[in-house]
Amino acid sequence: MKKTLFAILALCFGLCLSGMAFAEPVSPEVSAAVVEAGVAAPAAEPAAAEVLDTGTTAWMMTAAALVIMMCIPGLAMFYAGMVNAKNTLSVFSQFFATAGVIAVLWVLFGYSIATDTTGMEEGVFNLHSFVGGTGALFLAHLKPDSIVGGMPESVLITFLLSFAIITPAIVAGGFAERMKFTSAVLFMALWFTFVYAPVSHMVWGGPGSLMANWGVLDFAGGTAVHINSGIAALAACLVIGRRKGYLQHPMPPHNLTICLAGAGFVWLGWFGFNAGSAVAVNGATGMALLNTQVGACAGVLGWMIVEWIKNGRPSALGLASGALAGLVGITPGCAYVGPVGAIVIGLVAGAVCFFFVSVVKRRFGYDDTLDVFGLHGVGGMVGAILTGIFCVTALGGTEKVEIVTQIIAQVKGVLFTIVYGFVVSWIILKAIDKTIGLRVDAETESVGLDQSEHSEKAYNL
Repeated sequence: MKKTLFAILALCFGLCLSGMAFAEPVSPEVSAAVVEAGVAAPAAEPAAAEVLDTGTTAWMMTAAALVIMMCIPGLAMFYAGMVNAKNTLSVFSQFFATAGVIAVLWVLFGYSIATDTTGMEEGVFNLHSFVGGTGALFLAHLKPDSIVGGMPESVLITFLLSFAIITPAIVAGGFAERMKFTSAVLFMALWFTFVYAPVSHMVWGGPGSLMANWGVLDFAGGTAVHINSGIAALAACLVIGRRKGYLQHPMPPHNLTICLAGAGFVWLGWFGFNAGSAVAVNGATGMALLNTQVGACAGVLGWMIVEWIKNGRPSALGLASGALAGLVGITPGCAYVGPVGAIVIGLVAGAVCFFFVSVVKRRFGYDDTLDVFGLHGVGGMVGAILTGIFCVTALGGTEKVEIVTQIIAQVKGVLFTIVYGFVVSWIILKAIDKTIGLRVDAETESVGLDQSEHSEKAYNL
């Protein structure tokens, strides 16, 4: 384990040195793109021309805190309550470690390759359509009075960082209860570097980025966050294999109370996730807020109705899962569709995600421990494609586009994210498996990761 930790530190140090060697001259304007909401970068102006908007600043600080809460403790509790009691702390440990690693990498190079728009031109496909430049490495350009979009750039960086932390953390649900801690940490670092940061740039990099050139609409992360993490979780559970006893005996959640409380934190934090992606306080912020709530509630109904029909009764975990399915579904179009569109998207996402979690997963036998692909991957696909329908003004949306043209654009974005995310994730997982190994041994899995990996127990009874 010590050798592996040293290897991770050496990797980070090497990335730092390579970044220093190839860094481009830094200017205060280079990374001033407001990318996380699909908003084009503001025109490069002297810093003095930017005026601090205290309302926007206060809201974006709040939104960043909400997304952090959405991850820790929210998603961590949701996941921890669903695993076996002997693996509870392993989930929390992976989340805290992910936050630590990703925050450092975000400062070193992540923010730069996700947001730097150097060399980009609307309608032109080149290397910078796929990955940002090196103009903001180490945040060397950042000053206390750097203002972007009415807020300190440091606030924007923190908000975008919260997305960068929660996205790989979502993936952890796919391989829960059987991956080595060191392998999980290394995977998170590599996946962030080669998957999340580039895809984030492709989606939200502004005019000239891959999906902007295609006309893809993704307001808050249907592709970059949810499809991306869902397809990576699918790759992970396929590479690492099933848990011992999977499909042979029941593996119920050990504490549904913790699980449901975590889902509540996730729901609350999602308002920062979606409404915060307006990166402003305006009409889009309010519409995203409303549609987020409506989509979540419709997701509850969609899941509940189908589960009631299939199983004869709704379950508490199903109701919470339906809310998350609705939240995922509405994320890409939360500011582009109207409330009725949000209802339809939530209903469909809830129903389709239930089908994948309860039928498709069992039919194909893959062990996606906490249904990351079934909720985030599938929900993201449903939401991204339906955004292409309900975004049009004729159906209460905000976009003056042709439905067929927009659906084609949305499908292209979905397919690209699936293929790129799966292939690169698979390569990273296989490389780790061939070097330090992915999976704990059979004895460790039986004892539980809390005791074996961390020498701790969640419950000392």
